[in-house]
Amino acid sequence: MKQDMKSRIQRMFLQDCAMAWVDILLLWGAVGFVLVSILSIVHDPQIRFAMYCGSGLLVLFNTASVTAMTTHYAEDKDFIYGLDIKHLDANRAAAKQAKADAAADALNVVPSTTK
Repeated sequence: MKQDMKSRIQRMFLQDCAMAWVDILLLWGAVGFVLVSILSIVHDPQIRFAMYCGSGLLVLFNTASVTAMTTHYAEDKDFIYGLDIKHLDANRAAAKQAKADAAADALNVVPSTTK
């Protein structure tokens, strides 16, 4: 595989991993904020316990799923991102060709004659 393709794959992989972990941090922050806000109005210890457990499970499973996803992506990144880059390049080439064709058609317009 060409070095340029490998660097593009690595860049896309790192961007995806960074965004996934930023999302997890935001989720932890949002769940923590909601939990702290709601705990001030909930006084029943059983409901508080359920809220702690539910919040903990939510962030635990989401964190575990992102960990599994990034691990899987790291193992198969050449296939996953290589295919994505090939499609992106093909779409760019098609868009460039369509733009060139439209410009050529605009130059070849024959004025219509009206009677």
